[in-house]
Amino acid sequence: MKNLPRAGVMESPLRSQCPYCGVGCGLELLPPAAKGRATMRGQDGTPVWGARGDRHHPSSLGQVCIKGATVGQTLSNGRLTRPLYRPRLDQPLQPVSWDTAFTILLERIHSTMAEKGPQALAMYGSGQFHCEDYYVAQKLLKGALGTNNFDANSRLCMSSAVAGYTRSLGSDGPPCCYEDLDQCDLALLIGANMADCHPVLFQRLAKRHRKRRRKRDLQIVVVDPRQTATSSVADLHLAIRPGTDLVLLHGIGHLLLRQTALDFDFIEGCTDGFFAYAKLLQDWTPTRVASVCGISSSDLRLVARLWARSRAALSLWSMGVNQSVEGTATVSGIVNLHLLTGQIGRPGAGPFSLTGQPNAMGGREVGGLAHLLPGYRHVRNPKHRAEVEAQWKLGPIAAEPGLSAWEQIEAMDAGALDLWWVAATNPLVSMPKLEKVKAAMARCPLVVVSEAYVNTETSRWAHLVLPAAQWSEKDGVMVNSERRVTLCPAFRGAPGEARADWQVFAELGRRLGFVEQFSYGSAAEVYGEFVALSVGRVCDTSGLSHELLRREGPQQWPFPAGATPGRGSRRLYENGNFPTPTGRAHFMVDQPRGLAEPPDRTFPLVLTSGRYLGHWHTMTRTGQLERLRRMHPEPLLEVNPVDAAAAGLADGAVARIRSRRGQVTARVSVRDQIRPGTVFLPMHWGTSQEGACEVNGLMHALGCPISQQPELKAAAVQLAPVGRV
Repeated sequence: MKNLPRAGVMESPLRSQCPYCGVGCGLELLPPAAKGRATMRGQDGTPVWGARGDRHHPSSLGQVCIKGATVGQTLSNGRLTRPLYRPRLDQPLQPVSWDTAFTILLERIHSTMAEKGPQALAMYGSGQFHCEDYYVAQKLLKGALGTNNFDANSRLCMSSAVAGYTRSLGSDGPPCCYEDLDQCDLALLIGANMADCHPVLFQRLAKRHRKRRRKRDLQIVVVDPRQTATSSVADLHLAIRPGTDLVLLHGIGHLLLRQTALDFDFIEGCTDGFFAYAKLLQDWTPTRVASVCGISSSDLRLVARLWARSRAALSLWSMGVNQSVEGTATVSGIVNLHLLTGQIGRPGAGPFSLTGQPNAMGGREVGGLAHLLPGYRHVRNPKHRAEVEAQWKLGPIAAEPGLSAWEQIEAMDAGALDLWWVAATNPLVSMPKLEKVKAAMARCPLVVVSEAYVNTETSRWAHLVLPAAQWSEKDGVMVNSERRVTLCPAFRGAPGEARADWQVFAELGRRLGFVEQFSYGSAAEVYGEFVALSVGRVCDTSGLSHELLRREGPQQWPFPAGATPGRGSRRLYENGNFPTPTGRAHFMVDQPRGLAEPPDRTFPLVLTSGRYLGHWHTMTRTGQLERLRRMHPEPLLEVNPVDAAAAGLADGAVARIRSRRGQVTARVSVRDQIRPGTVFLPMHWGTSQEGACEVNGLMHALGCPISQQPELKAAAVQLAPVGRV
């Protein structure tokens, strides 16, 4: 890397975005040593970069959680420094040169293209990518190789939000901004444990809630089968049964309709489908909804009254909604309530999906799912394909969506994939049905893993492991949940022979013969090519560049050419026009389906999973730090006292949790904060961690038929004390 600041030389902090969750907090990075200050050292005594909140970042205003504050301590330990290869999985990985690695890739690609065609090639990427990594990967697979088989772990995270926004409003893109947390008078949090998963946003909302002068200034309603730190601040907590979110939303809609708490002008002027939706709502009476959801009808009526009286209603959701067989329908159900009451496109109001990963938003914008192309374009749209082909000078782009994340696993298992390339993610912790994933990988002739750290669960099943430069070691752009674009500059050198992912993809493109199309001199040049493809789209960022972002700081899109930097936060659809053929938003009519795998006599409980505050996904970074390990020393199985007694489990005992796909063990935490019939485990502990607990190995792979997002939040299980069959 060139022109990187040297420790002890840079006096002012460097500004970036945190590489953890989708809140996208601004960070100031401090070099290990500086004039007049002691050298900062990690837990092993080695010099480390410090991190603190950036008070000038408009998204986080100087706040940062414990993960972001300690990220500098995780960047050097346990890094991959050279490419590694083995012909067979029963052999040890051995160092090879980059030239050899590219030769292996080229030979496999050429042989596969000749024998099976491009559909036997696939890549699985990540919201940890920068936009530039994502973009060059799209160009390589969809443009140069002719396969749309690029999907990302956003499929496990945000694809239901993508599909829900698109079918209801005409396009992906959260219409809200973080300032709406300061201006709403009702916040409905559904399927979102913000305190653990989006802590800086949660604290912003909770602080305002504590300081409210009147109760009606802000009411918080939390919908979650568990009592959590999030629900502890709620004015009303609805502990609904898992899988009944859409039923609840229909029940609220029914009462709003009955109370005539509707914005008839907005409905008539800006929407389609109202009468079909109103007909659907007639059947979801308070008595029926309360019975299905397992709540009182009085609480349901209270939520509807709060919404009806609200000047500005803001709904916030995350994985608890998205990771469901009716995820897309539930997202549309949330949007329906906003359309009923005109609560969209104005301060404090709107349907707001909380993105899981730091650049999942940017990945969607550059086309990083199997059905997308850059600029929120779709592969099935011939005009969209032609526009991208003209820019890329490549093609033709395939006219059908590629394989989604789980479809890639199934294709491998069937012997239909010859190359599976995993980059910047760890699917052997995060995917469902982990034993099937392992078996599928074992059948694939070449599994490639681009990874920054040694010994991840997925790397253990790879033939070729490529050392990746990560955040902090490459220039690139990330986009957070409120559409805020931040430049993340390189401020330290990549270890050994590690390379940025976009550089690897571009080099492979050149070696495949597409020299002109992949001859980039910098990440800034890659970004410039992408933003040119966003002109006139909902996610127009054509006015942005690395230079502008470096000079002016983070900017929110839309940011077309000629836009003024630093303007106030923007909301989408402020004029009531939507990017649909009619210019109107759509009420969607979806009958609830419930859980894909409901409990029964053999498996009487519903297992749901989630995250702990101190850890991030598969613990590749956070598992390094003793401070964070002490916060959460082990995964705990939360069990209601009624269910614990039925299974013969005491608090602190070790339980065996069994589903139709396998079993794990975990220590029991008996607590009445989780509703009877539901148990909870965190998802972080893969086999590389002490006390491994492969929770997702218990989960089925059935998913939403529209978004193809797996139902990772619910599986039927049974419990027993360890030692009892």
